[in-house]
Amino acid sequence: MKKVNEGKKCSYAVNEAGVALMEVSNPPMNALSRPVLADIRDTLTKALADGAVRVIVFTGAGKAFIAGADISEFNNYETAQEGADFLIPGQELSHVFMNADKPVIAAINGFCLGGGMELALACHIRLADEGAMLGLPEIKLGIIPGYGGTQRTTRLIGMGRALELILSGNFLNGKQAEEYGLVNRAVTKGTVVEEALKLAATIASRSRIAVQAALRAAHEGITMDLTTAMKYEREQFGICFASEDKKEGIAAFTQKREPRFTDK
Repeated sequence: MKKVNEGKKCSYAVNEAGVALMEVSNPPMNALSRPVLADIRDTLTKALADGAVRVIVFTGAGKAFIAGADISEFNNYETAQEGADFLIPGQELSHVFMNADKPVIAAINGFCLGGGMELALACHIRLADEGAMLGLPEIKLGIIPGYGGTQRTTRLIGMGRALELILSGNFLNGKQAEEYGLVNRAVTKGTVVEEALKLAATIASRSRIAVQAALRAAHEGITMDLTTAMKYEREQFGICFASEDKKEGIAAFTQKREPRFTDK
């Protein structure tokens, strides 16, 4: 498979099922310098625009998913405003992940810390190697998470557990992260990318119309009051209901066969 953005710090290759494996490669720990953030954003943008891509699996090369920010860059900034502005590229990238109209699965291998953890939190689904190490250690540097860690963690696992992680800076292994609800599930050591690709292939086999409607309903609805969100869900259901894929899905169910969706 040909890689898109090969030679950069992040690239992807898409298989025949429409699953793109997007990999960060910035040895030794895939630290998030500004150029790496830019490469990730460029690669993600291209994958989202690529008609062949239906689902994205996001992971890191080597022994780390992403082991946090490039701390050496911190020395270039001193004032409160400079510090706040420093976060903008990372926050913007996390929003691109979160608002993607194609499912993004984080395959967390090895160290997933700080900014890396925050990008994983912005993905739609997270699988972790049982031996992976996850955490938000910024407090140990006298700062706090800044790519959405204080916000997405509390929304995902609740205030108490989130503050325990943020205020202590302690790490969790993959199994502990599963128990906390930080990841969907932990998998056998060494199999996380394989398991993520299998899940991605399953999702890729579904109607693109329905997958995108589900993403919209979930992500937009959670920001609304329940009554408004239920109305929005009805609207998204209606979009699916009027599709050829709905007709095919019902016919396949009735005929006891696998559906052949055409995304129409």
